[in-house]
Amino acid sequence: MDQLALLFALILGCVVTVPLGERLGLPAPVLMTLLGIVLALLPFIPNVAVQPDFILPLVLPPLLYAAVQRTSWRQFLANKRAIFLLAVALVFVTTAVVAVVAHAVVPNLTVAGALVLGALVAPPDPVAATAVAGKLGLPRRMVSLLEGEGLFNDVTAIVLYHVALLAAVSGSFSLPSAAIALVLSAVVAVAVGLALGWVANKLMGLLEDPTLQVGLTLLMPFVAYVLAEEFHGSGVLAVLTSAMFLAEHAVDPDDVQGRLTATAFWEVVDTLITGVAFGLIGLELHNVTSTAERRWQTLLGYGAIVVAVVVVVRLLWLLPAAWLAKRLHQRRDVDEDIPLTWQETVVMWWAGMRGVASVALALAIPFTVDSGKDFPARDEILFIAFSVVLATLLIQGLTLPWLVRRLRVSADAAREEAMERELAHRVLAAGRQRLREIERVEDLPEELVQLLARRVYDLGARISPDIVDEDRREAHEQRVERTRHAQRIEGELLSAARREVLAARSDPEFDPEVADRVLRHLDMRSLRLR
Repeated sequence: MDQLALLFALILGCVVTVPLGERLGLPAPVLMTLLGIVLALLPFIPNVAVQPDFILPLVLPPLLYAAVQRTSWRQFLANKRAIFLLAVALVFVTTAVVAVVAHAVVPNLTVAGALVLGALVAPPDPVAATAVAGKLGLPRRMVSLLEGEGLFNDVTAIVLYHVALLAAVSGSFSLPSAAIALVLSAVVAVAVGLALGWVANKLMGLLEDPTLQVGLTLLMPFVAYVLAEEFHGSGVLAVLTSAMFLAEHAVDPDDVQGRLTATAFWEVVDTLITGVAFGLIGLELHNVTSTAERRWQTLLGYGAIVVAVVVVVRLLWLLPAAWLAKRLHQRRDVDEDIPLTWQETVVMWWAGMRGVASVALALAIPFTVDSGKDFPARDEILFIAFSVVLATLLIQGLTLPWLVRRLRVSADAAREEAMERELAHRVLAAGRQRLREIERVEDLPEELVQLLARRVYDLGARISPDIVDEDRREAHEQRVERTRHAQRIEGELLSAARREVLAARSDPEFDPEVADRVLRHLDMRSLRLR
């Protein structure tokens, strides 16, 4: 089997493990890692040979862009204090503690190399955490906090990683220079991200075809990453900035087709790249373990020590940080996403799995330094990094569902229902206001006005049935039942029409493009029915 066939096998595994994970109650990233490990054990599977310089630019930009689609800039601002405590401060603390411990126990590991190791194992993986959390029915505020932490701890850790790596490769380190480099890296990244976001937003207005618009969004994260790196900025922060700018500004409420197309496309991209990345984690285990040779006991000891440090530091940091965030939350009476109970704090702690970012950073370590010598203790760093990733991903990932059930942490259904009621009222008010505006400028028959008003009312009631009063609920339910009955029959009519168009498409007398155009009209109508 060559490497191209292996890539196709991983893609097939991505498609299969998603429904399999849902049936088994296990996260797909964990299953893909196990699949990669199984493949690595087969003798006919080739070793994966990926150039270190290609790992970060190919894997991280699309994953970060897809993750940003699930959050918003306003959500980040509302939770900036909690995100700072988790994503920035915790990454610095974890990096420092891991570096001190690793430098003390691993021979030939320089201070800069220890900082490289600390930075690459510091950030919990947002893909793994949200993939697990999203299937467990956790409170939405916890999922939002995990997503926000994942996005910004990647940025923090990668910037630290590059500073430490530069020191390790060049053999010199200056704290003032490193601090200036950090600030300049962030400034350049934000400037590049905002500029590209603005340009992309303007291009979106010129490109009316949803296919071209989605193609532009696929290109943007790679351009942002590469361009920022060329100007010595943080590519990850540039991707994050440009993606958030587009998420906030490139929104046309009436672009239904474009929105549905983009959502479906990025779900596919996110699923495939995530699966391949976690599959590569398992496959790379073969290369990493081959470096152990006769040092298994020693290297496993190093890995166990760093795993313990990573897990314990997160717990010791989260307990006081959650308490402090709760006190500030109560004092200032602001709405932010924080763990409200000790059970939620424990789940947040156990959800700190390492994954794609850590592996990508480890594999991106160069083989040599500027002097031409081998990178000091590179094999040990890779082995320890993979130990941390596999231990946290497999042990925590497989036991997190059990822990959530054991601690009885579940979604706040009452809060979500209250939000739905509020949105239903706002939808109802917006529809009525627009109907009154139309009445002023158009001469509408009274029966048409009543029909439209009833449809607006039904729309709000479908979002949240609780807004319907008791006197009108029965009439509303009858209308909904009649509508569903009519939609079911119309769906069958559309299905018969589609079968006829597809049969005509196979007829040599019909132009396939004409048949596809008619079929698209029928599909859009079916989509509106659903």
